[in-house]
Amino acid sequence: MAEKQNITVMLVDDHAMIREGYRSLLWKQPRLELIVEASDGVQAYFRFKEFQPDLVIMDLSLPKQGGLETITRIKQLSTKAKILVFTMHQNPIYALQALRAGALGYVTKSSSPDILIKAIFEVYAEHQILSPDIAQTLALEKSGHEYTALKSLTTREFEVFRMLAESQSKEDIAIALNISPKTVSNTHYLIKRKLNVSSDIELIYLAIRMKVINLLV
Repeated sequence: MAEKQNITVMLVDDHAMIREGYRSLLWKQPRLELIVEASDGVQAYFRFKEFQPDLVIMDLSLPKQGGLETITRIKQLSTKAKILVFTMHQNPIYALQALRAGALGYVTKSSSPDILIKAIFEVYAEHQILSPDIAQTLALEKSGHEYTALKSLTTREFEVFRMLAESQSKEDIAIALNISPKTVSNTHYLIKRKLNVSSDIELIYLAIRMKVINLLV
């Protein structure tokens, strides 16, 4: 029986040192072939389009275009794209939104290298997988009002919510998400209604309280 071909991989992370570290890890795996890297969401989209890797390992905190939006656009380009999120975000809301956007796996950067490698092969086999810390948090998460409200946001609404909470302007959000400022304003209104907040200050407080943003990062 002929040996299976290598699994081609694209690594997406805006930190060069992190890419270097995980590049070394991937190179040690006999069946994995890292063929391309990207440092922001826009670059990731176009490099995926050009190189068509078997699997994408992607952070969520990316400049120019966030990870959730990038996942959405890659999946629109190729419904068969296999995406594994590898991120510092330990909030289960991010995991739910990533899976909703089209990712098959979600692994936190606090996980051991063995967990990441296992997740790569699981995602390649089209199996959904979460790192143990996220799986446990999801299982223990109480369905409180604020958590339920956040789950009700669509992926696009969640991205706008996160960017508004980071005090990004509606014009910058419109450019990053390739939508009109009017659409951002309409989405802003829907978000406040869904989250039952009446002002942007309340929106920011909610984002901090639910660990959607971290002022210390």
